[in-house]
Formats: sequence, C-alpha cells, structure tokens
Amino acid sequence: MSSTCNQSSDNNPVQEDDATVLGRMSLSQLWRLFPIELSEYDERWNEWFSDEKELLEELLSPFGSIIISHIGSTAIKAIKAKPTVDILVESEEASALNPMAEKLSAAGYIIMSQSADRISLNKGYTRHGYAERVFHIHLRRRGDNDELFFRDYLNAHEDVAREYEALKLKLKKRFMYDRDAYTLGKSDFVKKYTQKGREMSAGGCR
Repeated sequence: MSSTCNQSSDNNPVQEDDATVLGRMSLSQLWRLFPIELSEYDERWNEWFSDEKELLEELLSPFGSIIISHIGSTAIKAIKAKPTVDILVESEEASALNPMAEKLSAAGYIIMSQSADRISLNKGYTRHGYAERVFHIHLRRRGDNDELFFRDYLNAHEDVAREYEALKLKLKKRFMYDRDAYTLGKSDFVKKYTQKGREMSAGGCR
C-alpha cells in the first residue's frame, strides 16, 4: 500500500506556477513567447481597465490614498496597440510601494522590475503565452506620471496619434521579438510629445 502511494505521488508531481516557469526562461525565450502584437483599437480595453481598477482598489485599500489611471496605447483612442492594458497606481507614500507590490504578488501578479520608487508588475502572462486579458501595473510615488501628459496630448491631437501608430507598426516589423529595441525606438517620440502634453496641461503652447 505504501508503495502504491509513493508511485501515485511520483506520477503526480507538484505543478509549478506560471511565475516559476517564466522565471527560468531566458530573455530571448520570453520574447519569443510574448512577441510584439498590435491589435485594432478595442472598446473593451476601457472595460478591462475599469474591472481591474476596482480589483486594485480593493487589494490596495489598506495603503491609504492612491490614484489609479489608464495609461499606454490602449488609453489612446482609435489607434492600434499591444492588447496590454497599462495601469498607473500613484501612492502618496513612496514607502508603501514595496508592501503594495508584495500584496499584489500574493494575489497573482508577477513582479517584473523593482527599484526604490518604481515597481512594475504584470498579469496575464502564462507559460502558454498571453491570457485573454493582460495588464501591466506601474506602482509609483504621487506625481511620477509623465504617461498622463503623453496620453492626453495624443487624445487631443489625432494626427499625432496616427503618427505614433505608424511608428509602432514600423518598429513592430523590425523588432517583433525584441521588446527593448521596440521600446527604445519609440523613446524620442514619446519624450517629445510628453513635453508638449505637459505644456498643454499648463496652458502653454500646443
């Protein structure tokens, strides 16, 4: 009987979670599993943000005042985007960021990068590829929110938004399996229009 039990245990090893499996992969393996994909604008992205915001508010309620915003290309109207909903969470206290990340990690989010005042997590990355809903959560101190200026400027200037879309399509062809190069290729454009968005917000030049 003991032998039978041991055999059953051997045949049914403990299943590793996705975070453990993904953590063993090289960067090139991860990029192959999660290539750059651009989808037509989808109204559901706003619904997904609202649903996830509600969950985040519940999970992070012990940490005091926070501001949750929809950022990234899925927050820009009518342009193609990676179907990944980026969410900015600003905390009044920088000291709360690590405990907040630990709380989210315990709830199934995966920590991607971590520094003293910026922590990024994801949700929806599995050993089999993307889940239906994919999220990037950006934990920041209050006021570290340049993405809002970029988002608002492009939503107010459709011609610039279309220019950004064209740039992303061009970069995707070259760097489908190189996320760092894809992001770097957008950096000058993002910096330029983030500054214009800041000026627009302050009532300056448009």
